[in-house]
Amino acid sequence: MKANIAFIGLGNMGAPMVANLLQAGHRVQVFDLQAEAMARVSKLGAVPAGSALAAVEQAEVVITMLQTGAQVEAVYMSGQQSLFAAMSVNTLVIDCSTIEASTAKTMADKAVEHGLDFLDAPVSGGVAGAQAGTLTFIVGGSAAQFARAQPVLSLMGSKVLHAGGHGAGQMAKACNNMLLAVQMAGTCEALNMGINNGLDPRVLSEIMQQSSGDNWVLQHYNPVPGVMDKVPAAQSYSGGFKVRLMCKDLDLAMDLGRETRSPVPMGAAAKALFDLHQVAGAEELDFSSLLTLFQKKGYQKKGFQKKEPQQK
Repeated sequence: MKANIAFIGLGNMGAPMVANLLQAGHRVQVFDLQAEAMARVSKLGAVPAGSALAAVEQAEVVITMLQTGAQVEAVYMSGQQSLFAAMSVNTLVIDCSTIEASTAKTMADKAVEHGLDFLDAPVSGGVAGAQAGTLTFIVGGSAAQFARAQPVLSLMGSKVLHAGGHGAGQMAKACNNMLLAVQMAGTCEALNMGINNGLDPRVLSEIMQQSSGDNWVLQHYNPVPGVMDKVPAAQSYSGGFKVRLMCKDLDLAMDLGRETRSPVPMGAAAKALFDLHQVAGAEELDFSSLLTLFQKKGYQKKGFQKKEPQQK
């Protein structure tokens, strides 16, 4: 059954998600503050809207893919008429942003006041997963709401997992991304040490993949340029998951750790590394560019110059 879907937020993740919904035959009305982003998905068949309010008109499903909790609150709650107030009763609202669990819970409570079903459904799988339709959705909401959302989310992902009640999707995503950051940091450190000792990074990567050091980064997202095709490292660390977004996600994980007094020493170490990388000017590069923080010469790119220490 085809549905009228509103999609707000057309960045590196949102745009390919819209493409998959269109390919499945749904009518998708879209909005983004960037006109170029709107134009790109319009060429695929999406219907551009002049505002977020206009996008949700007659929508049966509303999906948002934004960067921060503040943006999610602003989209749904700000203005003379909030987005929630503009939606028809029983509209299914799915927020795929990675934000604070507390914000997700607040949005769910506000949605109930308007007779809406709201779920938090952050994703894992990166831009490649969004393009291929193989994302993993980590969903927080009631069992009935999850059942409503599953057919829609399955069009954009290969795995749709129910984490628990409202906010649980965000909590699980924070745990996952903290572990991903730790994996990336450790993999960059090990590969850099091997390179500095004369090992071929391709050979070393294959050895570790066949040994106890194997992990998702080695399998799908190698950070060394030239080792793996179609990953950000093969494209000067462009596209993919930006360093500033990883830093934001690690902030969310640290907040969760403090709230429950959960020790997160490895997560904190990874956060320190990514924070250093960000302030060095790498905030817009893919997070696999962390490798350059370990390298002797750094990654030379306009706007990102890692300086060598001065000789005394």
